[in-house]
Amino acid sequence: MKQTKKEFRIFLITDYEKEGEYLSLRHSQGWKFVKVVFPGIYYFEKCTPEDVVYQLDYNQDGLSNKDEYVQLFQDCGWEYLMDFFGYSYFRKSRAAMDGDEQIFCDEESRLEMLQRVFQGRMLPLCIILFGVFIPQLISVIGESRNDMTIILILYSILFLIYLFVFVTFAVRYRQLKSHSKR
Repeated sequence: MKQTKKEFRIFLITDYEKEGEYLSLRHSQGWKFVKVVFPGIYYFEKCTPEDVVYQLDYNQDGLSNKDEYVQLFQDCGWEYLMDFFGYSYFRKSRAAMDGDEQIFCDEESRLEMLQRVFQGRMLPLCIILFGVFIPQLISVIGESRNDMTIILILYSILFLIYLFVFVTFAVRYRQLKSHSKR
């Protein structure tokens, strides 16, 4: 029987909880998360099925003081796994947890993490969108050659993807913000 496997999955910037749930599910099925590489290829190795919680944190400032950052989580019993596109991956056996333990204990902490995600990931995307993409799209719209039609279609698809990512992020941010005010 194969002892390792790869799976392709795409998670949006705000899907860190879904990604953690996905990794926990795989572990409960006997596949321990090893690493993820671009463009979303997850590597697993065969293990004894166990109820393990996976959590992700986005904190590029923490990565500049990596030893202290990782030690903070290890002191709370979380095993550090790796970093990928600014997210740090941690896991902990549910048996070693006190109740429903999480890296983020309240909505305000989750909101702060999304603010870090905005600064580290969404802001550069906005700069690319408005500084490069939109001007190129406008210049292509004025052209009437056949090859420009294909480029216009590709730019339009890319624009819709950008729009989807921005709207998804805004909705998630707004949800957390409204919960943290309660």
